Amino acid sequence: MDFEQFKNLLKEELKNLSIDISDVQVKQFYTYMNLLVEWNKKINLTAITEANEIITKHFIDSLIISKYLQEGKNVMDIGTGAGFPGIPLKIINNNIHIDLVDSLNKRITFLNEVITKLELNDINAIHSRAEDLARIVKYRENYDIVVSRAVARLNILLEYMMPFVKVGGYCICMKGSNIEELEEAKKAIDILGGKIEKVEEINLPNTDIKRHNIIIKKVKNISKEYPRKAGIPSKNPII
Repeated sequence: MDFEQFKNLLKEELKNLSIDISDVQVKQFYTYMNLLVEWNKKINLTAITEANEIITKHFIDSLIISKYLQEGKNVMDIGTGAGFPGIPLKIINNNIHIDLVDSLNKRITFLNEVITKLELNDINAIHSRAEDLARIVKYRENYDIVVSRAVARLNILLEYMMPFVKVGGYCICMKGSNIEELEEAKKAIDILGGKIEKVEEINLPNTDIKRHNIIIKKVKNISKEYPRKAGIPSKNPII
């Protein structure tokens, strides 16, 4: 897809989210897409490689939570993978700080190239497991918003996310069409200091693809017991 086709399609899709972007931002998304496709030949980043699907299923899907991010916020993206939703959110919200966290170093190398080529500032790619990073004082309960997109079942995911959120801040868990796991996560939400604020159902624009954004507010400090050691949350979830 050439740049003009990409620009027209992206801008048309973003109208559905009431997002207007500059040509500079369009070029950033275009460069990002091309880097994603190029690097995907070397390392497994995504099964989605067609330009129109990258726009809808990666870029637009990431940006459906942009309304929850205000300027000046300190944001973390857990299990960011190829940079979703963190990098699209950063492109359209230049005044927020974002830390991208992933456990695979090859992905971090890719993310650092994207950050450099897009000339993004105030964004870091961190190579770590969430369970280990949350034990470091500078990261623990330090973020206004922590986001994650389809990383794990909710009761597991929240043990990764909640230790990073400051009291009064929010977890935004981006899920697919099935959120039956919300019921099994209620104990984890309580133990980890959270309260369900909102469950938003949304269709990706111009598709029949359903998404749910689960917004959880941090209402109290988390016990030092959490997160448990790396691997334990997934093997022995809070239920």
